[in-house]
Order: sequence, then C-alpha cells, then structure tokens
Amino acid sequence: MIDVSCAIILNQNKVLVAQRNRNGELPLKWEFPGGKVEKYETIKESLIREIKEELNIEIEIIESLSPVEHHYPDFSIRLHPFLCNFKSGNLIVKEHEEVQWVEKSDLLNFDWAEADLPIVNEFLKFKI
Repeated sequence: MIDVSCAIILNQNKVLVAQRNRNGELPLKWEFPGGKVEKYETIKESLIREIKEELNIEIEIIESLSPVEHHYPDFSIRLHPFLCNFKSGNLIVKEHEEVQWVEKSDLLNFDWAEADLPIVNEFLKFKI
C-alpha cells in the first residue's frame, strides 16, 4: 500500500485540478495534485513538499478529508486528501499535462482517477 497525499487547493472560490502525465500511470486522468509520502516525513509535510516541487506554489492546509484506499490492477494506494488554500507563488506545471482552476460545480465534468472520485464526492458536500 502506497501512502499518497493530495490537495484540494482553493483560490477565490476556484479549485485546482490536474491532469496526469500521458506517459505515466493512469495517463491523462484528472486528480487533485500531490504525491507519495516519503519515509522521513509526515503526510502534511509530504503534501507541502510535493505541491512546491510539482507546481511551484505554497499552500496552507486547512483540514483533512476522509482517506481513501483504492486497489488498481498493478498497485494499491491510501490517498490522504486535505482542503488547502493557495498562499503564494507563480503556478508552473512541472509534472502534469495541464492544470486548471475550475468552479466546484464543474468537478464532475472531468475524467477522474478512480481513487480521487470519493474525494470529489466528499468535497462537493463542503460549503466554500
């Protein structure tokens, strides 16, 4: 089981969504950005590091959502989602095909990675 952190990043009532790289696992599926938790760090530390590395931005973690365990054919993950605010930085896409700031109401219009779907559905119940 791979522990992965992910961020639902809010900025002026928009949500950041990211499309996975076409050459990696789950090509071109949409996800909330984040990454693997390293042995030496907490889940929150990994999230802050991954967002800085992949998107060149700083975030503020607000609260956690329900973790999701998902079993893909070739690997299993435990996804740890956090609701976050955009703090600062110039967004630079380094790992993904693309990212978009979207309205919360548009989230179900994307082809999500299966592990992210329960997170999308939980977040849709939040008032922002």
